[in-house]
Amino acid sequence: MDSSLYVYVEDVRGEGLSAVLDRIAGYGVAGVTVAAACRRARDITPHGRPRVTIRGDGAYFSPPPDLFDGLRLVPPVQDGAEEEPLAALRSATAERDLKLHGWTVFLHNTALGLANPDVTVCDCFGDRGSPADLCPSHPDVRRYAVALGRAVARQGVDSVVAEALHFGTFAHGRHPERGSVPLGPMDVFLFGLCFCDFCMRRAIDLGVNAEVAREECARIVGSVLDGDPPARGEVTRAALTAYAGPEVVAYARARSEAVTSLVSKVSAAVAAEGSSLVFLDATGLVKGHADGLPAPGLAAHDSWQLGVDLVALGDLVPSLGVLAYARDVARVADDVGAYRRSTGKGRGLRVVLRPGPPDTDSADRLAAKVRAVRAAGADAVDFYAYGLVPYPILDRIPGALSG
Repeated sequence: MDSSLYVYVEDVRGEGLSAVLDRIAGYGVAGVTVAAACRRARDITPHGRPRVTIRGDGAYFSPPPDLFDGLRLVPPVQDGAEEEPLAALRSATAERDLKLHGWTVFLHNTALGLANPDVTVCDCFGDRGSPADLCPSHPDVRRYAVALGRAVARQGVDSVVAEALHFGTFAHGRHPERGSVPLGPMDVFLFGLCFCDFCMRRAIDLGVNAEVAREECARIVGSVLDGDPPARGEVTRAALTAYAGPEVVAYARARSEAVTSLVSKVSAAVAAEGSSLVFLDATGLVKGHADGLPAPGLAAHDSWQLGVDLVALGDLVPSLGVLAYARDVARVADDVGAYRRSTGKGRGLRVVLRPGPPDTDSADRLAAKVRAVRAAGADAVDFYAYGLVPYPILDRIPGALSG
């Protein structure tokens, strides 16, 4: 079974390229998934240098002029990119017979959003309150995503692993955040819908009364902000229809056209450079990231909330990536099985597991998850992430794979 371990460039820089790759090869994985274009974060890195790592938005390579000249949006360049860390990784992984995948954050970029607020999502009140989230409907964002996918593929990676190539959520717009208003899950969802001119036009072209949808969202969220009690319960199409009306649900579902068409363009661009696209659906992260206890609805059934149409994408992308962030082994199996049924058997299915807290409390549980993933129809299992967990947690991987 194919497998990979997620790695940051800072991991390699701090511990040494040979030392990191020798350790990773010892885990029995088949490849390395390196952050080729990252988003800002502050991470505790238990065996890194330093022990707290500050990451910025941007790419670990110089943007090729023939791809970005004339484009409004160009990825910021990370410190040390001039040393060409991806080229060094490509050479060193080839020597060890390891695959190299280019993990790329596409539409979550605070630096670009703050510099160009009109390309970010616009909420029902007309505010641009999520500067990290670039809108998939905006023409400049779409050109940027295609160029970025092509640029990462050009680094010689076996695949481009596409994170945030869809709509985001209001709850993950920027950190840190403060809010003293108790918004319910459906209020948060409505607050996160984009009503920019480009999203509105796409919805109207699909027969949706976009203005009615916007007005309803503003009325409902506004009432909660004014002190009305929030709605409780999971976001489902039925519950959302009862709470906000059919036009809001139709508007939310219409967003998948923008995502599907954009993913299709990026996938074609990546293929033109001799690589292939792995589309990473973040629904499992949204549901289980904090504690590994996702709400009952399966991730594959809730991906529409990010504008993801799994059936349509199953015909367009070579592989789909699933973030199985759950403590319960049966839940992991159910999530993976639902994705496999949605995409069909002809497409690759890569499942990302966290080998330690908050999802996995023992080597036995990790091994059980790997077995469950295999039985549910996954083609590959990946582990996140080398620099974020202690060595004893990483030492669980060989036994899980061999078992």
